[in-house]
Amino acid sequence: MDREAVPVVGKDGRRRIARTDTLLADPRLAEAAGRLGRGVVKAAVVAAQRRARTGEIAPDAVADAAAAALPVTASGLRPVINATGVLLHTNLGRAPLSDAARDAVAVASGATDVELDLETGRRARRGRSVLAALVERVPQAEAAHVVNNGAAALVLAAATLAPGREIVISRGEMVEIGDGFRIPELLAATGARLREVGTTNRTSPDDYAAAVGAGTGFILKVHPSNFRMTGFTRAADVAELTGLGVPVVADIGSGLLAPEPLLPDEPDAASMLKAGAHLVTASGDKLLGGPQCGLVLGRRDLVRRLARHPLARALRVDKMTLAALEATVRGPRTPTEQALHAAAGTLRERAGRLAALLRGEGIDARAVESEAAVGGGGAPGVVLPSAAVAVPEAFAARLRRGVPAVMGRVEDGRCLLDLRSVPPGQDDDLAEAVREAAR
Repeated sequence: MDREAVPVVGKDGRRRIARTDTLLADPRLAEAAGRLGRGVVKAAVVAAQRRARTGEIAPDAVADAAAAALPVTASGLRPVINATGVLLHTNLGRAPLSDAARDAVAVASGATDVELDLETGRRARRGRSVLAALVERVPQAEAAHVVNNGAAALVLAAATLAPGREIVISRGEMVEIGDGFRIPELLAATGARLREVGTTNRTSPDDYAAAVGAGTGFILKVHPSNFRMTGFTRAADVAELTGLGVPVVADIGSGLLAPEPLLPDEPDAASMLKAGAHLVTASGDKLLGGPQCGLVLGRRDLVRRLARHPLARALRVDKMTLAALEATVRGPRTPTEQALHAAAGTLRERAGRLAALLRGEGIDARAVESEAAVGGGGAPGVVLPSAAVAVPEAFAARLRRGVPAVMGRVEDGRCLLDLRSVPPGQDDDLAEAVREAAR
C-alpha cells in the first residue's frame, strides 16, 4: 500500500501530524536512509514531529523540517567554519587537513598496502613510506616512529627508556598540557620516577649534572608551549645537556619540523637534533598541519627500541592517519601554513569585500582590524595581525547552529568573524551563513 509522504487531514478537517512510517516514505527521506542509515533519518523525523506538536512548525512542514535537519554524513561530527582567529583550535580538531591529505585518506579508507609488499606478496613494515618521508624532511633524524598523539610519544619514550628508573626534568617544565592532563602524571604512569631539578624559574646545566647517576633513564626537556615565563629566568639548552652520559629527549610539542621565521621562539625537530637531542617528540596536528598523531624522531637504535616495545602496538595509528601524515609531509603547503603566512592586507581586502556585500543586502556588517593567534598549545603570546567581519552579537549563537556551523568570537558586543582562520575558498559559504543568521 502506498504511504503518504505528507501530513494528512483528519476527520475533524484539521491537519494532523503524519505517522513516522509515512514520513519515512517521503522520497527525500527514503533516499537519505539509504545513504545515512534509517536510524539517523528516523531521529530527524521524530525531532521534527516533536517540534510540530509544540507548535514550533506546522504539521505539514514536518517532512521538510526533517530533511533540512539531516546531517551531511552518518557521523555526529558536523562541519564548522573556523572564524575564531585561532588557527589551531583544539575544540575544532586543531589543524585542518590539506586537500592532498584528504584525498590520501579517501584512498586509504579502502583496502590498501599498509602492511604488504605488492612486489613480493609478503608482509612489509607498517607505514614505511611515511617514515621515509619524515626522515627526508628531517635529515638530522636517523629514524622515525609514529604513534597516536604527542603525549603517547612521550609516554612510549618513558616506558622504553626509563621503566623503574629516573627521568631528570626541570621544575619549570612540569607542565599541564590541557584538559587536566599533566606531564608528571603521564610519566609516572609508565613506572618511571621523576627527579626534579632546579627551581620554577631557574634551572642550570649543573642542576642536571648533579642529578644524573646510575639510575637515570634520560634527561627530559619539555617546551612550555602553552605559556611564557619572563623575568629572572634561566633554562638549560639541549646542547648543554648532551655530554652528561644519558639520552636527552626533547618534547617540542608543536610539531615544527624545521625553523619557522614567523615563530622564532618555537622549537623545531631539526634544530633540536642538530643541537644534540637523542630523541625528539612532537604532535602532528599542530604547526605541522597534519592529522592527530605523535612523532618520534632521532637516533636509530633508540627509535627502534621504542618501536619494538609492547606498548607501541597499543599506541599505533591507523592506515588513514598514516596516509594523511605522509601527504602532509610530502605535499603542498598546508592550510595551517597558508593561514599563518596570509598577508594582513589581503585579509583586510577580503573583510572589506564581505562586509560591503552583506551591507548591500541590509545586514549590519563592517570590516574591522583584528588579532589572531596560533593556538593549539603553540606560540603563546604571538599576535598575528588580522581582519574580521563584525556582525551583531546575537548572530553568534545563530551561526553556531547553522549548516555549516560557523564559530566566531564575541568582543565588545559584536560577533567577529576573523578571516585569518577562514580559507579564502570558504568566503562564499561564510557570507551565506551570515545571511541565514540574519533571517
